[in-house]
Amino acid sequence: HNKFGTGKGGDTITSGLEVTWTSKPTQWTNEFFDHLFGFEWELTQSPAGAHQWTAKGADATIPHAHDASKKLVPTMLTSDLALRMDPAYEAISRRFHQNPDQFADAFARAWFKLTHRDMGPRVRYLGPEVPAEVLVWQDPIPAVDHALVDAQDVAALSKKVLASGLTPSQLIATAWASASTYRGSDMRGGANGARIRLAPQKDWAVNEPAQLAQVLSVLEGIQAEFNAAQTGAKKISLADLIVLAGGAAVEQAARDGGRDVKVPFTPGRADASQEQTDVHSFVPLEPAADGFRNYTKARFAVPAEALLIDKAQLLTLTAPEMTVLVGGLRVLGANTAQSQHGVFTQKPGTLSNDFFVNLLDMGTEWKSVDGAG
Repeated sequence: HNKFGTGKGGDTITSGLEVTWTSKPTQWTNEFFDHLFGFEWELTQSPAGAHQWTAKGADATIPHAHDASKKLVPTMLTSDLALRMDPAYEAISRRFHQNPDQFADAFARAWFKLTHRDMGPRVRYLGPEVPAEVLVWQDPIPAVDHALVDAQDVAALSKKVLASGLTPSQLIATAWASASTYRGSDMRGGANGARIRLAPQKDWAVNEPAQLAQVLSVLEGIQAEFNAAQTGAKKISLADLIVLAGGAAVEQAARDGGRDVKVPFTPGRADASQEQTDVHSFVPLEPAADGFRNYTKARFAVPAEALLIDKAQLLTLTAPEMTVLVGGLRVLGANTAQSQHGVFTQKPGTLSNDFFVNLLDMGTEWKSVDGAG
């Protein structure tokens, strides 16, 4: 609680920096750049002793924030002057100074991105004020413009996938790689768009690019054959086929273990293009660690179990969902690079509860091994 004076206005406790650079603080103007390039600047100190910059030879034209009878000389921060002194930023700043309309448009776009980035893909935007322009940072996905596959098609495609020569482990690993980029924090990533086949995701080490390319090539062939055989407007997207194939593989792995499991499938995903994918903005979605695949990109000070929980939280998984997926993916052989850590089964690729049977075996004593897992 600020007990100095009134505790507000001129008595507010601040960082010590006191700068202001516009004569019209309640209006949109280009005065920031007018002053930035219109004056030379000298290093001074604020009343609190903080380093800041004052315009040389400038008149006192800036309204005082708390005293209407006072005017101040333009002042700026070191970070403000960097926009002029750094060669790269100077070019940008001079363009905005000389082209106020471009400055206003760029600011509006940046502000819109800042305040809407956490809404996820553009399809989530509702209402009459949604801009007509499609922006690449919105992770656009084409609208589905064809009839969707039905239950009979799903059954036929499942048989085709399982007879393709790809193993259930390969199909499951690919489906997981496609879906597990999803982040509940901002609704980005996920299977819709099939961006697993595009840069940068196709080249991420965690996705095993060589195996991924092999699987995608086979699935793309199945997709092309199916779509070409349709007489109507029916099609299946690769995004849908990747998910369908993963579900079919789980069902087969369960049958191999003597159990009949039905994995529900709902079509309706579409395939994004490379042009619709902002490669730079997808870099942060690359997993630094994915405990479900027993993968870490590097050694971290944070414990592996904390990284696993963080990944599960981003995927909006509950504790039971996280647990069953870890145990299931281990026995299904979905570890990156086919690592054998945690594969507690003699029948990899078969869906069983062997992971939990061996994990909880009272006859087993577990010890930490440096560098393992």
